[in-house]
Amino acid sequence: MSFVETEERQALRAAVAELGAKYGASYYVEKAKAGQKTDELWAEAGRLGYLGVNVPEEYGGGGGGIGDLAAVCEELAAAGCPLLLMVVSPAICATIIARSGTEAQKKHWLPRFADGSVKMAFAITEPDAGSNAHRITTTARRDGDGWVLNGQKTFISGVDEADAVLFVSRTEDQKGNLRPSLFIVPTGTDGFTFTPIDMEIVSPEKQFICHLDDVRLPYDALVGDEDGGLLQLFAGLNPERIMAAAMGAGIGRLALGKATSYAKDRQVFKTPIGAHQGLAHPLAAAKIELELARLMGQKAAWLYDEGDDMGAGEAANMAKYATAEAAIHCVDQAIQTHGGNGLTTEYGVGMLAGVVRLMRIAPVSREMILNFVAQHSLGLPKSY
Repeated sequence: MSFVETEERQALRAAVAELGAKYGASYYVEKAKAGQKTDELWAEAGRLGYLGVNVPEEYGGGGGGIGDLAAVCEELAAAGCPLLLMVVSPAICATIIARSGTEAQKKHWLPRFADGSVKMAFAITEPDAGSNAHRITTTARRDGDGWVLNGQKTFISGVDEADAVLFVSRTEDQKGNLRPSLFIVPTGTDGFTFTPIDMEIVSPEKQFICHLDDVRLPYDALVGDEDGGLLQLFAGLNPERIMAAAMGAGIGRLALGKATSYAKDRQVFKTPIGAHQGLAHPLAAAKIELELARLMGQKAAWLYDEGDDMGAGEAANMAKYATAEAAIHCVDQAIQTHGGNGLTTEYGVGMLAGVVRLMRIAPVSREMILNFVAQHSLGLPKSY
């Protein structure tokens, strides 16, 4: 692993940054407040091949790794366009299908992931399960040549703009620990309904409760094995954490950029406020924390792309934790640097606070990450 990205990765970042600048934060916020989607940006990113950089070449993708897709996600977030569905559709769903899907599933879905012409949501969280995936009750039972699914999911992103949802369930006869079964459910399927959750976060991508009431599916809706085990599931969850870290890094960069630009120009006493250590030092500390977190994110992506799933799991959790903390620090200090202006719409800093605060909760809470590190990295007794 090199601490300097390849020329190809740097060129990818530059190209994506240029695309992001074409749209920018004003486009993203206007779409969110109007209840609209970022369809134009998504379509152009897909057409340029950025959404499919991690899809295998034989299915129309760029043949790169999760590190390349994370770079795309980070640069768009740094430009003011944090696309949440990037974390879900090309990272989780496309990765799981590429690893575990049948050849027919790969040929059907992966080319459309690659060009951005399809979006797929991912559903694992349940109201009564929370962080304990082993308690999920969404159930699939065999019925002739197909399946019947029943259950409920909550806080599922982007269902209203997705073509299908990848549901995590258990088969009817499973007892005890979860051996996940993964099913692709088109959003128009009979018995599948979804209702929006009112959120305080400014985002074009909405959250939903999903209901499965005797949803009938063909047998080939199953991705992978009936009892695929957690490794099949974590083929998608490790990329989710890596992508969340990348998005957080991008938002942190955006906030720091706004803060330093303001601190260079704003003058209250005899010099720009950025000359005062009371502001300069906290911004410098936030920069250091952010760069350290970005390094862990790059390490996690490298381990994953090298095929070290266990090592990637540890690093991805650490990266997500560190980046959430760093991004919160960056945004908070950016608001403080702007003073009252930090909470105005004009400067576009205050609206970032809700987004980064969410990162301590999702896609996995900081407490569960600390549990993971305590148990698996430090060898301490399991606490839950």
